[in-house]
Amino acid sequence: MRVSNLGVYLLLNILFCVHGYVNDVWNNNNNVEGSGVHSIELTQSLNLARQEWIQEACRRRPPRGGLAELPPTQLDHILVSEKHKLLYCYVPKVACTNWKRTLMILEGKWNTTDVLSIPANLSHSMGMFRNLSSVPPEQRDYMLENYHKMIIVRNPFERLLSAYRNKLEGDSISAKYFQDRVGRRIIKAFRPNPSNESLEFGDDVSFEEFAQFLAGAPAELADVARNEHWQPVASLCHPCRVNYTLVGKYETLVDDALLALHTINASHIQFPRLARTSGTADKLRNYYSLLQLPLIRKLYKLYKDDFRIFNYDLKNIIGFDLG
Repeated sequence: MRVSNLGVYLLLNILFCVHGYVNDVWNNNNNVEGSGVHSIELTQSLNLARQEWIQEACRRRPPRGGLAELPPTQLDHILVSEKHKLLYCYVPKVACTNWKRTLMILEGKWNTTDVLSIPANLSHSMGMFRNLSSVPPEQRDYMLENYHKMIIVRNPFERLLSAYRNKLEGDSISAKYFQDRVGRRIIKAFRPNPSNESLEFGDDVSFEEFAQFLAGAPAELADVARNEHWQPVASLCHPCRVNYTLVGKYETLVDDALLALHTINASHIQFPRLARTSGTADKLRNYYSLLQLPLIRKLYKLYKDDFRIFNYDLKNIIGFDLG
């Protein structure tokens, strides 16, 4: 028998009332990564509530066609662990590096259980994992029916800001790569009278220019506008076509990792608990206050399905919701 969203919510209220923070967990207002480890049972209750929310959201607005109608490349982000019967849809800027590292250990591609000992670039190397797009249809259908299916999500606007800060605002090797290949093109398209230095290096793209690029990229920028780091989760992972059984959130990352590893009998692996975060969540209002409301509305429309399907809103960013 399925439990309603209201029933699960009331149950969580009862279980959490002693600590007085159920609403922070349910409404995703707790932005400390994995803070307050909860019991496996309680985390599973929240996981089931998230599954039901997704199912209801997809029932109200079902997708056009099933998974079989999608081009195979649309399944590239769903990675396969046959050993542990797990399908994991990775989402850039939502702890996917550490989960890929964990998957390497699960698949016997690393000889220790120390997740952080694996170089980040190695976990992202081409051919490291089998993805669902390479699986024959009959075997794929079996996996979708019988494997655990995991997705980790994040507030869309927080994920978007994280991508901007990491890829266009920073000075890492990865940032320099994006500034050269994306930043210069954004500046050329959206900045009146750019300096020669900006056109040469692309390292001073403003957040407003980045938002304008996403909200209305011209045809010549279509290739970079679809980059995985800012592509909507609904387009990467197809939550209305894949019945995810492990639905984690960035706000409860460690708790959800404990549940996932317990579910696939891999509790011997300790998912990293970061001593500090990037601070993106604390900077949301500062960055988005630089944008005019019409531009925010355009961005919201772009990520509307992610907000709706995964139960996020804009109240802690702009003070009210647009949904």
